[in-house]
Amino acid sequence: MATTRLDSADDPRIADYRALTDLELRTRWEPPNGLFIAEGELVIRRALRAGYRLRSIMVDEKRVDQFADLPDDAVIYSGTPEILEAITGFHVHRGVLGSFHRRALPSVEQLVAPARRLAVLEGLNTHTNLGALFRSAAALGIDAIVLSPNCADPLYRRAVRVSMGEVFAIPYAKADAWPEALKIVQDAGFRLLALTPGADAVALPQLSAAERARPALMLGAEGPGLSRAALAASDVRVAIEMQNGVDSLNVATAAAIAFYELSR
Repeated sequence: MATTRLDSADDPRIADYRALTDLELRTRWEPPNGLFIAEGELVIRRALRAGYRLRSIMVDEKRVDQFADLPDDAVIYSGTPEILEAITGFHVHRGVLGSFHRRALPSVEQLVAPARRLAVLEGLNTHTNLGALFRSAAALGIDAIVLSPNCADPLYRRAVRVSMGEVFAIPYAKADAWPEALKIVQDAGFRLLALTPGADAVALPQLSAAERARPALMLGAEGPGLSRAALAASDVRVAIEMQNGVDSLNVATAAAIAFYELSR
């Protein structure tokens, strides 16, 4: 394993890692260049196990030995915590970042064909919620996730970190057209279950066996929830029963509860 020591934050070879706290800049840089950033050794190793191809690793010089098992051709840059912070724009408290090549996403048709339980997300644009939702999906029996065109990027660094790398465990597809993609899900044999606090919603435990057989749980963004078009396309409107006058939950929390109920 050969390691290149970074003596300056201006080194042109580490462009992948610059200004990681600038969401707009990263959005313009990462997907067009076919890369994403993973933070922390655990998450990096999960990306490797999931088959993502490594571009490079940038690590605190005191932690280089943690990656002694990588192939000889692995590209590894090391530097002081100060240099790493100057490059990235934040203190890299986990001491390591990895840059990986993205993979081509499946179509919605390809994604849903082998699945039994789906999550269908509309307008989720908060990376922390998205990452937490992917982690719950991996733990609680969801096979795949369909994203509307205006959802956040699951491979953005914050989403990857919050998911603890479980974004690599759940296959997903991003729809080209919305709400037309919902018809594709229905045609594949799924029942669209729209999670909503609406008065006409059925409590999740009351769903019939047929409605649970191949569920596609639809979740909307914090605040606005599912759009009228998405609600109109659903087969059943469902709700989580709540107490003490509380009318809604954080979307990632609600998703975890619903995933558990649907996988029982």
